[in-house]
Amino acid sequence: MPDPRLSKLEFQIMETLWSKGDSSIREILESFPAKRRPAYTTVQTTVYRMEVKEVVRRVKRVGNFHIFAAAISRDAAQRRVIDDLLALLGGRSQPVMAHLIESGKLSLEDVKDAEKTLKSLSRRNSLLKEKEP
Repeated sequence: MPDPRLSKLEFQIMETLWSKGDSSIREILESFPAKRRPAYTTVQTTVYRMEVKEVVRRVKRVGNFHIFAAAISRDAAQRRVIDDLLALLGGRSQPVMAHLIESGKLSLEDVKDAEKTLKSLSRRNSLLKEKEP
C-alpha cells in the first residue's frame, strides 16, 4: 500500500505517537498546546479514520478506552509529503533547495550529508550496471 496522505491534524497525532509511543486518545489530546487543543471528539474521529487508513492501530484495551500505536514510520510519512511537494513543483528539487538555503534552514553539515548519500547511491548504481548482462 502506498504511503497515505496525512492532514495537518493527522501529522500532529502521528507526531505524538512517534515521540511518546503508544497513547490513548486522551493522551494524544493532552499533547496539543492548551490554546490550540481540538475537541476530544475531533481527535477521536480523526484517530478512528487513521485506523481505517492503516496509519495507526489499536494495540490494547484498558478499561473503556483503547491504546493506539503508529503503524507507519515518520520517514514514510515525510517521504510522502516531500514526493507530493516535488510533484507540485513539476519534479524539480531546485526551488526547494533554493528556499532552504535562502531561509538558512540548510546547513553546511546537511550539504555534506547529502553529498555522502549521493556518492553512495552513485557507487551502488555503478555496481548494479556492471552486474547487468
